[in-house]
Amino acid sequence: MKEGGKKLPKFTLGVEEEYQIIDPQTRDLRSHMSKIVEGGKIQLREQVKAEMHQSVVEVGTNICENVAEARKEVSFLRNKIFELADKQGLVVGAAGTHPFSKWQDQEITDDLRYHEIVNELKDIARSNLIFGLHVHVGIDNRDIALQLMNQACYFLPHIYALSTNSPFWEGRNTGFKAFRAKVFAKFPRTGLPEYFDSVQSYDNFLEILVKTNCIDNPKKIWWDLRMHPFFSTIEFRICDMCLTVDETICIVALIQAIVAKLYKLLMSNTSFNIYRIALIRENKFRAARNGIEGKLIDFGKKTEVPTQDLVLELLDFIDDVVDELGSREEINYVHEILKNGTGADQQLAVFEETQDLSKVVDMITSKFRQGIQSH
Repeated sequence: MKEGGKKLPKFTLGVEEEYQIIDPQTRDLRSHMSKIVEGGKIQLREQVKAEMHQSVVEVGTNICENVAEARKEVSFLRNKIFELADKQGLVVGAAGTHPFSKWQDQEITDDLRYHEIVNELKDIARSNLIFGLHVHVGIDNRDIALQLMNQACYFLPHIYALSTNSPFWEGRNTGFKAFRAKVFAKFPRTGLPEYFDSVQSYDNFLEILVKTNCIDNPKKIWWDLRMHPFFSTIEFRICDMCLTVDETICIVALIQAIVAKLYKLLMSNTSFNIYRIALIRENKFRAARNGIEGKLIDFGKKTEVPTQDLVLELLDFIDDVVDELGSREEINYVHEILKNGTGADQQLAVFEETQDLSKVVDMITSKFRQGIQSH
């Protein structure tokens, strides 16, 4: 289990979730975030943030030593935001898009940063009414972080398929399990990161963008996976916001285990194959379209394989690091997702049964605190 008798590093975690603030009567998004954020600031300080749209609240955990700690933090934050919303007569939901709210009706948060983004990107920014899950994994060495980022790209579609939770957009069934990424793709500097052969070439790339006024700071690189410009982490940004705490923590555990396994291979001079980003993009499209129900490409075998089979292969691949990370129970929840469907599958099942998007919203809000640990 341990390379050369050495323990794995801790691979600390940080989890950011973006929630929908919803009117319980109309089931529409409500621009009341400022009151919730103001209330949250007193209790949560920097752990709660305003987002560009006033109907979005972003929370972030403290640095977590392990997956169990991440579960406690995410549970605590979901509970707090639920309570703050409840005081305003509002409810909270977790999904990648709202089933029918229109971006044109949403108020932009009165903040210089967001005004600048809207001024630069116009309706691309205004229409970006989406909700994501971001997972940070701590890695102190930037050279190692870059190598792990290059290699981990292969697994992004696998993780993405398990998190799909945005089948509806502006009242339409989009035919995608995850339409959120299609909305976000209008932004510049999004999608899968390209391959970088060294930290120097990565830094040169950022420097050119800043020097030429493409960006004013490296945080405006919004890739699906990035070396964070200010923290010693690699940040996975591809996932839709998950319905429940159990799903979020399962995805967090999976991401941490992938990084740990790739690190372990690297330390034994066995690196994982690097595949062309153009090929991985094909798998990302398939994951967005079909979630866990379709097929992905196995690039080694050059053949299509059912996504569920590749997910099970991934579980085998990471198996030898899971116990050391202490996350076997959380990783095993993947089997529940494969059995019960992703958030998107659950949304679509409610719609198929009721033909009523309000009932879909009710399902989303009813699951917001499911699996929360009591404190």
